[in-house]
Amino acid sequence: MSYKRLTPCILINAGKAVQWFDDRTVISEDVVSLAKHYSEQGADELIVFDLSNSEEEHEEAINLMRKINRVISIPMVAGGNIRRLEDVKKYLYAGAKRAILNFSKAVSQDMLEDVSKRFGKGKIAVSLNDFDGLFKRQHQISEYSSEVIFMHRLDLNSVLNVTDIPCVVLTDTMEQAEILKILKSDGVKGVSGLLVSQLDMDFNAFKQICTDEGIKMTSFESMMEFSEFKLNPDGLLPVVVQDYKTNEVLMMAYMNEDAFNHTVKSGRMTYFSRSRQERWIKGETSGHFQYVKSLTADCDKDTLLAKVEQIGAACHTGNRTCFYQPIAGTDYDSKNPLQVFESVYDTIADRKEHPKDGSYTNYLFEKGIDKILKKVGEEATEIVIAAKNPSAEEIKYEISDFLYHVMVLMVERGVTWEDITKEMADR
Repeated sequence: MSYKRLTPCILINAGKAVQWFDDRTVISEDVVSLAKHYSEQGADELIVFDLSNSEEEHEEAINLMRKINRVISIPMVAGGNIRRLEDVKKYLYAGAKRAILNFSKAVSQDMLEDVSKRFGKGKIAVSLNDFDGLFKRQHQISEYSSEVIFMHRLDLNSVLNVTDIPCVVLTDTMEQAEILKILKSDGVKGVSGLLVSQLDMDFNAFKQICTDEGIKMTSFESMMEFSEFKLNPDGLLPVVVQDYKTNEVLMMAYMNEDAFNHTVKSGRMTYFSRSRQERWIKGETSGHFQYVKSLTADCDKDTLLAKVEQIGAACHTGNRTCFYQPIAGTDYDSKNPLQVFESVYDTIADRKEHPKDGSYTNYLFEKGIDKILKKVGEEATEIVIAAKNPSAEEIKYEISDFLYHVMVLMVERGVTWEDITKEMADR
């Protein structure tokens, strides 16, 4: 039996999250915060539908998807209002793992093969409202898509008998028993809809209900029992915590068995407070949660390395890391490429937000996009010229100038290094 997912759905209409396809009641004015909420509460994936009626609203929805992708730590699948290949590209470039083609529309049926060949079968999903659409085009769907988003109807079993493509069932039922029945179907990989998308949905609690029903849910599963670790004299396991993107060491703390199990179950770093003698969920009071990316034991099984997504500061002093006081030597980590790029990018972004007299960066922003693009082109040409010369030093300087101007362009257009690294990783 494969692992199943709980996939809340966000429907964007006029820049706001609405209740359902046929119910445009606004449930959230802040779509990005809603997406972040689902991600932080334990959802496994997010479906975003664009219900826009105009080109302006369509572009606004794509921009919101881009912002959503930056704040969630789960995959996003996006659909709605896809009328041409360019729309698929925009959804994927906004960070969607897959773009959803609505197969109730002829334009989607006509473009499926082309977009699949252009972006890859794995990047394309198909949404279906009825059994006939699948039955008549099952070969086309199987050949050119990797997932079916099926609007729940009584013929669900018929759908699963016709195709072996993984299905996510989108349903308006609020009955827990019906959701469990859907998840128990072998061909279903996940469920979405009204119940799963409730604002007060406790995903971890519902996953436990599913587990009790014999349904395997997507979650962290420890490959070691806590009893296999070698604990310190206080019966605790030391934990070193790193930023999963930069490998920056953030803090060090301790776990007992309860804290370890809670960490694995919830996906949030949980420790044992030696001073208070109680379980301590990092960020529970400050909001500076640590979301688990990986847990690794050292060779002696007496220390745990946790790679996390850190929200805000890790240190109670307000510093990003607890290790901020130099004692001896040089901090060679300051030359970590991503840290350097992020630092320069943040400085450029700060210049745009808080202009400084005499700043060359502010001069570029004041002159506008055409000036920035001209400088990017000039610096690219300088690299070509430098590469014809024997000195590698000259190339180094020109590439540095080029990257700085590219970062000015990135800030101007709202593209982050995380956007770039995600795109490169996907490729």
